[in-house]
Amino acid sequence: MKNAITVDASVFVNAFSPEEEGSDESMGFLTRLSKEQIPLMQPTLFLPEVTASIARKQDDMDAALELERELKNFLEITLIDLDEDLADFSSEIAAKHRLRGSDAIYAAVALRFGTELITLDREQLERLPKILNARKPE
Repeated sequence: MKNAITVDASVFVNAFSPEEEGSDESMGFLTRLSKEQIPLMQPTLFLPEVTASIARKQDDMDAALELERELKNFLEITLIDLDEDLADFSSEIAAKHRLRGSDAIYAAVALRFGTELITLDREQLERLPKILNARKPE
């Protein structure tokens, strides 16, 4: 089995926002993940985060909901529920590393499942390398 990774919502939002810098690179990265059938370990938060961001940016609810459906089929995704234990772990990471709550949830999933975190978020890239492998998409 190929090694799983965790991909922050920032990469997905960038990929589906062609007006943003780096969008083509992010889309290329996601396409490669799909082709190579790289498994993703994603917090359930990932779906509403991406959907909400795309709906706001494009002012198109239908397109955002269609994207959510496509993402479930496009990639090999395992969704990880935010239960009380993961919430506590995320809170500890958020406090210790001064991260936003949603960013800490992705870090907690990556730590719990031993995955690399792929992100465009500057704070994750700066603050998490001490505890996990966090990098930009290549």
